[in-house]
Amino acid sequence: MKVLFLFIDGIGLRAPAKDNPIHAGVCPTLCRLIEENGVAIDACLDIPGLPQSATGQTAMFTGVNAAQYMGRHCEGFPGPSLRKLLHEDNLFMALTRKSLRCRFADAYMADNIEEIAARRFKSVTTVMALTQPETIAMQDDLLANHALAHDITRKTFAEKGYAVKQVTPLQAADHLLQISRANDFTLFEMFITDLIGHSGDYNQACKVIKVLDTFLDAVVQLCVKAGILLIISSDHGNIEEIGVRGHTRNPVPLIAVGPQASAFLANAQSLVDITPRIIGLYA
Repeated sequence: MKVLFLFIDGIGLRAPAKDNPIHAGVCPTLCRLIEENGVAIDACLDIPGLPQSATGQTAMFTGVNAAQYMGRHCEGFPGPSLRKLLHEDNLFMALTRKSLRCRFADAYMADNIEEIAARRFKSVTTVMALTQPETIAMQDDLLANHALAHDITRKTFAEKGYAVKQVTPLQAADHLLQISRANDFTLFEMFITDLIGHSGDYNQACKVIKVLDTFLDAVVQLCVKAGILLIISSDHGNIEEIGVRGHTRNPVPLIAVGPQASAFLANAQSLVDITPRIIGLYA
């Protein structure tokens, strides 16, 4: 069993509206996947207030209700308590214990693990990856097409002055498929969707989502042909209500396409269901 998990930050489910860029005119593939291959799951985790990245992603990647653990939703980067929770156990650790080969497909623009570990602010996915350093991809991996940029096309890296060649969404999809073929479990995170959601720029949101949709269309086709289970989800709503520059309480999609997809989705309720179900695929 090979599994590819696309974590798309900040995408919730909401009825069509003039400030909702998630519609068939912008992203027909994503909309079709939501309609035909997805279920709605809760991101609020039974805690008042708006769901946030640190607790939402920790719940997603540990199977523990991190918002209840903290007694509140925690935004941004995980603090000491959430890092402790991630260090005790997480998705990469659980799969590695099963002797499975895991890969975090996002490239870090760094030369070594120590440089990443020394950074003051680390995302949930970074903290998780650092517990299993063999999962991490560096800038050399990106240059060799063995990793992806978080924005798919590498445009963000190029604009920051890195000497990287931009790629098309179709090329990036092919690179991701090759990574997935070489591993049992592959995770790719796209967080620019959340950043754009906070900007309130509808036109820019449409541009980012169109790139994502072209990429998704190719990834789905490649995974189906290769027999790879594709899973897609998010940590909280945001970009689907671009007129509001904060997160939303909307449910988020959980999508599965490929082997065991129906069983994976059956009766899924919230973010905490994702990690146990992925681990269960390898029972």
